[in-house]
Amino acid sequence: MATDAALGSSCGFSTRLSLRWVPEPPEETTDTIVLSVGNYFLDLRMDKASGQIDWAMAGTRIEENPHESPVKTLFTRELDSLNEIGIVDVGNFSRLPNGDDLETGEMPRADLPGAPMTTFEEVWRELPFREGPEGAKKGISWILESDDSDLDFGEGEGEATVTKIFFGRIWGTFLAFKQVQTHTWQKGSDGTFSINRTGAEVSTRREEWNSGWEDKYVVGPDGSDVPSMKTGFEGEGKGSWRVPGEKVTIDGKSFMVRAFEEI
Repeated sequence: MATDAALGSSCGFSTRLSLRWVPEPPEETTDTIVLSVGNYFLDLRMDKASGQIDWAMAGTRIEENPHESPVKTLFTRELDSLNEIGIVDVGNFSRLPNGDDLETGEMPRADLPGAPMTTFEEVWRELPFREGPEGAKKGISWILESDDSDLDFGEGEGEATVTKIFFGRIWGTFLAFKQVQTHTWQKGSDGTFSINRTGAEVSTRREEWNSGWEDKYVVGPDGSDVPSMKTGFEGEGKGSWRVPGEKVTIDGKSFMVRAFEEI
């Protein structure tokens, strides 16, 4: 994904121009933005016709060969509105002559019965960072994830309900996702344990700075309870907020700092 290197930033802020399910022609039916900070991302695709979520996901993004072309990138979804939690997508990114990025690969096609794996082509364009409360040509970027480290199934099988939250911003653009997930610890026939995760409907919020934080989208059953920049976060950008891997407390809840950058 493209980054705003002119500012010295390693963050990515992109929109999708088109999706093509090969061999069909390309089209774009969504309003999509992706925020990437460090090795984490938030991706919101809103259906233009209905105003509802087409796809919302968050997790990690790892570039295996950042100095080659195409760049092979692995996306692991820790929150997913299509309930494909834990799935790893592989995308190959090549720079087009006009500066856009062409992503190719295979992924489940949710609009077809059985969601078959289908070859796709997506065209992405880098967006300039939106000016935020810090002023012109500067800002902070970060991603936080709810802390589930105290989840304990003991020595046997078990099930737990987890409220998974991802939220973050790049300067004057903010995204937040919330999904109730069921985590089941299961013992296989070989005696080893594994975890299976399923998720309920995702609630989301997208806000943009315009002399103040304003809603772009608030969608889902818990949309009003999704974190919001309009109420602010105590300590944002200070102390532990600046250190990936550290924990911060917001409204009595613990969150992991996944990535942080200041320009």
